[in-house]
Amino acid sequence: MPTLKLINFQGEAVGEVELSESVFGAPVHVPAMHQVVVAHLANVRRGTHSAKTRGEVAGGGKKPWRQKKTWRARHGSRRSPLWTGGGVVHPPKPRDYSQKVNKKVRRLAMKSALSLKVRDDLMTVVEGFDLEKPSTKGMLAFFNAVNARKPLIILPEGSEAVLKSARNVPGAKVINLVNINVYDLLNAGTLIITPEVVARLEEVYVG
Repeated sequence: MPTLKLINFQGEAVGEVELSESVFGAPVHVPAMHQVVVAHLANVRRGTHSAKTRGEVAGGGKKPWRQKKTWRARHGSRRSPLWTGGGVVHPPKPRDYSQKVNKKVRRLAMKSALSLKVRDDLMTVVEGFDLEKPSTKGMLAFFNAVNARKPLIILPEGSEAVLKSARNVPGAKVINLVNINVYDLLNAGTLIITPEVVARLEEVYVG
């Protein structure tokens, strides 16, 4: 069973936290994580790109110049893709990029991502954030104390003080537990969570 030190906001060890083997010590399944990340990036695409074909461009009904005896290349419409302002050949059109991923694969990918953070010693459990008001200086001191790089903080619920303290730190990100996703976990450097987040993750993903 994996065990991590419990850290206070000053970066001092104040205890230990035992983690579930099935959630934080599971085998890392790279194909599952890859599939979920690809689907996540596809699902955030808006798919509103569009361009007009020569049949959709306005105007161009009149032949630019007569066919013969102008000594110029033959043209029949200003809407031709050869012309500036003309149509586009095989243009992009609005489409839905969303992908469906099975629940079992999503769960496997999440457990793999969490286990990868523990395996690579990139997860820190903090007992709480002692912030009465936003303080970027205080948050930076905490990150330096735990040697956090490109940190991702996951909170059980929103905290304006934590959010405002971390948003000016380059590379730092704060999300609520309900918004946890494999992409953010893998894109982050150090994962910083609280014991309550650990308990909720184990409640959802054990088994």
